[in-house]
Amino acid sequence: YYPKLVEKFSKTDTSMTLEEKRHLYYGFIHQKNYSPYTRSGFTDSLRVTLKKKNYSTKDLKNIVKYSDSLLIHNPLSLKAISYKIYAKKRLNDSIGHLKDYTKMRIITDAMLSSGDGHSKETAFYVISPTHEYSLLNLLGYKFGGKQSLTDHYDYLTLEENEYGIKGLYFDISASLNHMNSLFGKKD
Repeated sequence: YYPKLVEKFSKTDTSMTLEEKRHLYYGFIHQKNYSPYTRSGFTDSLRVTLKKKNYSTKDLKNIVKYSDSLLIHNPLSLKAISYKIYAKKRLNDSIGHLKDYTKMRIITDAMLSSGDGHSKETAFYVISPTHEYSLLNLLGYKFGGKQSLTDHYDYLTLEENEYGIKGLYFDISASLNHMNSLFGKKD
């Protein structure tokens, strides 16, 4: 079942149902390459390119290349997908831009369907701590600078916003369970 969902995601199948999107996103925690806290060597290469003030065509192509390399290990990396969206838009690759935007929507639809983040009971359920910050940005909020962990909930404060929302809750059970399983194996 999961490989079929991955195939639909890879082909940016816009007919995916919300249930399929949720199974794809939350099912990733059961895959062998799920690792919410690891970094790839391509992250540093990408960071060097992103630090430039102006991007040449070669730089934009490198952003796509490094992001693709990151996505091999973590196909649900919102950061890598968003970098690709930016680079492909600047490269006037409208088809590639739309495909990556569709992938981003598949992932965010799953996360947004889990709650509204206003309380622990309605926390957004995320499978990676980086998804917390990506979701903030996608919702149009800016991180307020303070993060706190209580039980299995992250609370991120927000900068002043038009809705008067002080912060959002994220259920990070999947990430914590993964970390606990790693420590359990070392005993």
